[in-house]
Amino acid sequence: MIGITYYRHKCIGCRACAEHAPQRWRMSKKDGKAVLLEGVQKGKVYNVEVHPEELESNETAARTCPENCIIIRQH
Repeated sequence: MIGITYYRHKCIGCRACAEHAPQRWRMSKKDGKAVLLEGVQKGKVYNVEVHPEELESNETAARTCPENCIIIRQH
């Protein structure tokens, strides 16, 4: 499985994640920040486990995030 950790408080709403991995990311109409779909919140951090098929698109999302608020872990 692949783990995604998202530090939402760092997000500036650039939309890079939603453009590269729309199956996992959406933009909030409320505050303009990204939403990690199915992410579980713990404090200021959101986490989700995804299937390996989502690795490439989410790695691209993480790499293009100007605030580096998306971390991808493989286990």
